[in-house]
Amino acid sequence: MASKIKDPALSGQGMLKIRWAESRMPVLMALRKKASKTKPLKGLKIGGCLHVTKETAVLVRAIRDAGAEAAWCGCNPLSTQDDVAAALAEEGVSVYAWRGLSTSEYYWCITQVLDSRPQLTLDDGADLVFTLHQERRDQLSTVVGGTEETTTGVHRIRAMAEQGKLNYPIMAVNDAVVKSDFDNVYGTGQSSLDGILRATNILMAGKTFAIAGYGHCGRGVANRARGMGANVVVCEVDPVNALRAAMDGFRVMPMIDAAPIADLFITATGCRDIITAKHLKRMKDGAIICNTGHFNVEISVKDLEGLAKEKREIRPNNTEYTLRDGRRLYLLAEGRLVNLAAAEGHPSEVMDMSFATQLLSLMYLSEKGRDLQPGVYKVPEEYERQIASTKLETMGMSIDTLTREQDRYLHDYQEGT
Repeated sequence: MASKIKDPALSGQGMLKIRWAESRMPVLMALRKKASKTKPLKGLKIGGCLHVTKETAVLVRAIRDAGAEAAWCGCNPLSTQDDVAAALAEEGVSVYAWRGLSTSEYYWCITQVLDSRPQLTLDDGADLVFTLHQERRDQLSTVVGGTEETTTGVHRIRAMAEQGKLNYPIMAVNDAVVKSDFDNVYGTGQSSLDGILRATNILMAGKTFAIAGYGHCGRGVANRARGMGANVVVCEVDPVNALRAAMDGFRVMPMIDAAPIADLFITATGCRDIITAKHLKRMKDGAIICNTGHFNVEISVKDLEGLAKEKREIRPNNTEYTLRDGRRLYLLAEGRLVNLAAAEGHPSEVMDMSFATQLLSLMYLSEKGRDLQPGVYKVPEEYERQIASTKLETMGMSIDTLTREQDRYLHDYQEGT
């Protein structure tokens, strides 16, 4: 199968990473084992645009074992693990991904995946879906359905659906509780700090850490940072999220007020222009700035470049900007998602649930997608319960079950005082 990757010689190293991930993803592996016998995706072509990591490779291998052909590209220019891409290519997967893509190369990779004429799409950020709708409309009639992995992508496809621009059904995997309450919270929290520490090696204890956004991802980062001794400040535009942060014990203030007091800033909003020139001008010498949102629009790198008289890469994924007044600000991973650009992304154990949800959703669409109208759909609740139950079992845990009387009570409106 055709591929374009950085270095095929890295495949052995990549396969070792994949094997490690497989040993930590028991739910997905159990589904894969069953699907390898029943082949629920037999004969289908799946086009994927999702970070090429060791965990993603486990999902791709499961998709192939379920009977489908897969063509894959990364969903961020800096998130591809080149050794993993090489390992997948060696196994015959069409992979178009390497770390350090230019914007034009990034979209070229997406078009190569679309050239495979997929009947199912699996997207993370909706760039593949959007490109398909804008540039390959002749292919839309053969697409059965799709899945979307992340918050930003779900926002985009919902906007498309509301405007009548979405031409096939897409399941919002991100919104499944077994994804958003675990991957987004615990995964983003841990992996973002991992990226920061790899890029800086700073001591987190005692630092003032400003977090923009207190949704699932921001909440995860805030709690992990507090656990390492940081003094956490939350910046929000949503009064409910701000109130939640306050009652969780964090200081809440506008970014303009956090700018002069914080040592470290991270954006996790899914919106643009969260940190701009007016904030950068107020930051202290030595402040560190990074982003864990999907796209690199949350920090205005253009504003930072405009304020700087010089810049240099002082460590991998860490650029020092010296401003005209002599202050130094440090931007991590070019303002792209720090957990994947400067580290390895979420731990395998939590991606186990997200990618099990992806596989079940693809199976659901392969069976029912042709009967669904274009729109954004929830993951069936029984899938979520199945995944959570299996995860608990693999962790050696069990839970109580309702008695017949308890179940009857919960469904009976007549019983009262």
